[in-house]
Amino acid sequence: MNIKLPALSLLLALSAPAFAADTATIKVDKPWARESPPTVTNGAAYMTLVNTGKEADRLVGASGEVSATVELHTHLMEDGVMKMRPIKAIEVNPGEPAVLRPGGLHIMLIGLKKPLMAGENFPLRLRFEKAGEIPVEVKVRKMESEDSAQQSHHPDHKAQ
Repeated sequence: MNIKLPALSLLLALSAPAFAADTATIKVDKPWARESPPTVTNGAAYMTLVNTGKEADRLVGASGEVSATVELHTHLMEDGVMKMRPIKAIEVNPGEPAVLRPGGLHIMLIGLKKPLMAGENFPLRLRFEKAGEIPVEVKVRKMESEDSAQQSHHPDHKAQ
């Protein structure tokens, strides 16, 4: 009986990482940022967050070495003026992708340590309430006319 218990413990310990990998329910699609002119000290990262699980989750933070501060932000219309505001979380519901895009929800990069150059990548770590931390590589691209097309409004994306 003593031989079986250690063997069972070892089997469970070795299989735990496989179970953890199977529970990842948040998929990050096409993370990107615009290149920045040399004199601009702030930037933003955009992406689509897809919840493949059955329960809602929330993006509650992000971090990275690309800038002094990394915050979750949204755009709001106040007194006829569009303004950016920090937010506590971005809801990521099953079957409702959360789209982070110019003019909407985004990850603000405050105090860039160097300009964002088209063709380069930089890492970010996204922190979810349930899914935990997810590393992503953000691709920096040139500002093009397609960026303007992505600024259409998506009223079904919720921030808190």
